Amino acid sequence: MLMPKRVKYRKPHSAPRIKGNATRGATVVFGEYGLKALEPKWITARQIESARITLSRFIKKKGKLWIRVFPDKAITKHPAETRMGKGKGAPDHWVAVVKPGTILFELEGATLEDTQRAMRLASDKLPIKTKLVARR
Repeated sequence: MLMPKRVKYRKPHSAPRIKGNATRGATVVFGEYGLKALEPKWITARQIESARITLSRFIKKKGKLWIRVFPDKAITKHPAETRMGKGKGAPDHWVAVVKPGTILFELEGATLEDTQRAMRLASDKLPIKTKLVARR
């Protein structure tokens, strides 16, 4: 599972808005094809890992895969059946903040048909709408 080795603050503020389109990480840089996000959302480390496993199993040794998002934001939760108050809860899981236009995964070396099929399977694991984009 992806998570940072260390962070400056253990419990970040969890209310930043995901407004606007992505300015960074919005172009295909490493591979030939990319999976582009069309909606703003927090994507958990489990969802990224699930999509990564799906892509790597489908592509096997035919191509190379890059993961362009990293879950670096801690989300805190109180235990179940706990009364209100008593401060902020303990860190529960990690998420990546994804804006529309962010490239999530990149692939290289596979045919277009294989890439389309692999990206379709991976996008089914994610909670947002995505589309396949090619390098310019």
